[in-house]
Amino acid sequence: MTSRLAKDLDALRIDRSAPMRRGVGRWFVLAGLVLVVAGAAMAWRMLGPASAAEVRLAPVRAQTGGPGGGAVLNATGYVTARRRATVSAEITGRVTEVNIEEGLAVALGQVVARLDDATFRAGLELARSSLGAARRTVEEVRARLRLAELTFDRARRLVEGGVAQQEELDRAATEVEALRARAALEEARVVVAEREVELRRTELDKTVIRAPFAGVVISKDAQPGEMVSPAAAGGGFTRTGLCTIVDMASLEIEVEVNESYIARVRAGQRVEAQLDAYPDWRIPAHVITTIPAADRQKATVLVRVGFDGLDPRILPDMGIKVSFLEERAGGDAAPSQRLFVPRAAVRQDGGRDVVLVVADERVERRAVTLGAASADEIEVLAGLSASEQVVVEGKAELIDGARVRAR
Repeated sequence: MTSRLAKDLDALRIDRSAPMRRGVGRWFVLAGLVLVVAGAAMAWRMLGPASAAEVRLAPVRAQTGGPGGGAVLNATGYVTARRRATVSAEITGRVTEVNIEEGLAVALGQVVARLDDATFRAGLELARSSLGAARRTVEEVRARLRLAELTFDRARRLVEGGVAQQEELDRAATEVEALRARAALEEARVVVAEREVELRRTELDKTVIRAPFAGVVISKDAQPGEMVSPAAAGGGFTRTGLCTIVDMASLEIEVEVNESYIARVRAGQRVEAQLDAYPDWRIPAHVITTIPAADRQKATVLVRVGFDGLDPRILPDMGIKVSFLEERAGGDAAPSQRLFVPRAAVRQDGGRDVVLVVADERVERRAVTLGAASADEIEVLAGLSASEQVVVEGKAELIDGARVRAR
């Protein structure tokens, strides 16, 4: 009875060993399929166009420099004007009119200011009156001389006819000579009066101050009502200058070169100049001459450098850097090309300077060699070409081959 009941219970027991093995195999297959699908989805998200990282791109800027090879010497200097004048009056007087302002272009002989001329006009009128009186005196003396000559002729005929005595003839001759001398004196006084008129007119003209040459006014130093003088007179209330004019066509560069390197500079040498105000602007220039004297205090030699072409952006007294270029053999002056990228495009990778170059919507991490830097750009000496584009704003974790799209 008991054995039969045990058999019946064994018949009701479920054997789970075989089904469990078949289920485990199916679960492994399903897990593999899930992993494949997830990997494909992740790859699609990373490499598909919908997941491309947004970046901001900038082209590599190419700039053609001056002719010749590399720089053999770098120096700093200032823009100067060969023709620069502080305009002043030749006489002391009170300013009544000023016709210029800073930045105004003036022509040769243009009136820039006027002084009070009342006294000088009065002096001129007095001189003219004196001249008129002298001329009338000359006319009077000449009339008396003509009468004296007629009297002399009558006395001579009477003496010859025996009617008059020789004494009357001598008296008439003396009168003629005296009036001739008086006429000569009065004519000389007329010349003096004429010179006096010219002097007064010149003094009057000096009350009108004119531009000595064509140029641009860079400073206005006097106002109407102020006293001006060619010398420092009248204490601290007297101006010695009215304005300063610069001939912009005479701008050049003055550079002090250490005498140890002056042998690298020669007349006519090509120069590339760079204004501190415009660091990205390369200005072609040339050496005019080397001043044949050294400054024993600073051990420098002054070099004059001329611009190949002037530009309104070039102003007197601007700071400027110059690079004296080495010309190639045979005088072949092939232009050199320089490449620049924004400073934001340069990144650090393991102590190296790298940029992210984008081509066909893919990123390439590329090491570069950098040169001089400015406020916004930096020169690339090696590693890039002028036709490429670089990332200036984007994710820091971009890797080689990552897909990107321009913002």
